[in-house]
Amino acid sequence: MASQSDHQAKIIDGKAIAQTIRSEIAEEVRHLSQKYGKVPGLAVVIVGSRKDSQSYVSMKRKACAEVGIKSVDIDLPENVSLDDLIAKVHELNVNPDVHGILVQLPLPRHINEEKVLSEISIEKDVDGFHPLNIGKLAMKGREPLFLPCTPKGCLELLSRSGISITGKKAVVVGRSNIVGLPVSLLLLKANATVTVVHSNTPDPESIICEADIVIAAAGQAMMIKGSWIKPGAAIIDVGTNAVDDSSKKSGYRLVGDVDFQEACKVAGWITPVPGGVGPMTVAMLLKNTLDGAKRVIVQ
Repeated sequence: MASQSDHQAKIIDGKAIAQTIRSEIAEEVRHLSQKYGKVPGLAVVIVGSRKDSQSYVSMKRKACAEVGIKSVDIDLPENVSLDDLIAKVHELNVNPDVHGILVQLPLPRHINEEKVLSEISIEKDVDGFHPLNIGKLAMKGREPLFLPCTPKGCLELLSRSGISITGKKAVVVGRSNIVGLPVSLLLLKANATVTVVHSNTPDPESIICEADIVIAAAGQAMMIKGSWIKPGAAIIDVGTNAVDDSSKKSGYRLVGDVDFQEACKVAGWITPVPGGVGPMTVAMLLKNTLDGAKRVIVQ
């Protein structure tokens, strides 16, 4: 029998799975274009010139182009007023060629994020953060129009890797509005028994070590050790943390919230960082935009 040290977890290749999903989306977009003469449209709104936000936005716009989704680019200055930004959102709400609206976060300090997001039409809320979409996600027997992209991507990785969720013990590490909270609600909808571990949880190791599925979204580099993981568990690592590495040209490397090398020796499945959850987030944004367009175009 192979010893424990010979064990290697199956790597869940988020990049490859996302590429498959993009191909499926491109096919559907082609079909809409041929049959109805219309394509999905995604408006991407960016305020100011934060380098990280700009690189995320250009990635999203490029992804749209690859699958045939029309990207409507809205670039606003850092000092835009709340009223002007909301007016722009209202304009996009009534534009029939726009089926999804994404406001890149974070917004400058002087702008009330909650106010802006709640002004996006629920039918175009492709980020899935409208209070009505989150509210429906939290209620049994209700279906939100859109699911938040990263949580949706996490569950898609599990299902496309053949990992069943029903009846499993799932632990979500982190409780942010963007990942932790909605992914815990999604797992609950998928009939898992869900525990959320957060910064005030004493002895997180004792809870994580019982999990069949771990979704790590705490933003703490390599916080979850190999010894915390139940043999054969599925690990979805949402964390993206920069740690100093003088051997890299940039001076740093990206790591997840899980100690990948250690976890590989114990887990059944694991996502790498980078190349795991990241590519899925953009793929799910494209899928949400397509779904929003289909509701309007295919009557």
